[in-house]
Amino acid sequence: MNTSEQEVIVTAEDVATPSKTKQIIKKNGLVLKKSLGQNFLIDRNILSKIVMAAELGPTKAALEIGPGIGALTQQLAKLAGRVLAVEIDQRLLPILDETLEPYPHATVVHGDILKTNLPELFQQHFEGMDGVSVVANLPYYITTPIIMKLLEEKLPLENIVVMIQKEVADRMAARPGTKDYGSLSIAVQFYCEPELVSIVPRTVFVPQPNVDSAVIRLRVRQTPPVEVADVDFFFAVVQASFVQRRKTLYNNLAARFFTKENKPELEALLHGIQIEPSRRGETLSMEEFARLSTALRAHGCK
Repeated sequence: MNTSEQEVIVTAEDVATPSKTKQIIKKNGLVLKKSLGQNFLIDRNILSKIVMAAELGPTKAALEIGPGIGALTQQLAKLAGRVLAVEIDQRLLPILDETLEPYPHATVVHGDILKTNLPELFQQHFEGMDGVSVVANLPYYITTPIIMKLLEEKLPLENIVVMIQKEVADRMAARPGTKDYGSLSIAVQFYCEPELVSIVPRTVFVPQPNVDSAVIRLRVRQTPPVEVADVDFFFAVVQASFVQRRKTLYNNLAARFFTKENKPELEALLHGIQIEPSRRGETLSMEEFARLSTALRAHGCK
């Protein structure tokens, strides 16, 4: 049977139950840190959905960010040929040593993912694997910086399957013309194809967060869906277009790229590429943003 069709096998040492999680917290005298977004998942069905979405197998590897006490790590290790987990909280390392003891191919390193040299980590731990996916329950407060670091470093990734705040997942998957569509939608969709996998209620965590979560799968694209000569400038144009959502595209772009004297040139430029100056950034497709950034760059904007 294909691994993507398998169910996660529950074993005696699994920690993803309310009683086992609370027992580990009590036994180790753990005071969970809100500053690190420590909310431990205690629902095996949700864990199964996360792991299945990653499409792992014995020749594939998984990178987990923030393993906590190892609930998701254990499930990844049952399917993946290699698992590497990066944990920032040193207090959790001895607990992870214990919960992952049955899985010698699962390794934990202590570090801050935002400060980690990921290409070096991949070279050290994933050599010879057929593919690597990131699978994680991400802290809400640093979700976007982590996702953008993974994408901008152009790592050899197949999938990024993460549980994040539902509101952020909605923004990542949003289409043009919707209230959730913005610069994050375009940044993620430039590099990936997003797909919402599951909505996750706050009740399946210890302790419970204040908001609901969602599991989203980002299939990493081999090439972007649009061609742009300067990726950094493309994203600068996107960011400028959403600085004030209620303002027109013309006003936002004029404030960023044009002086008071040469503002009329912007209106002519927009008409020249068949984009109405009165439109708002949230109505433009990625193809239109690509066309816009190309025209602005050719005009000499920086």
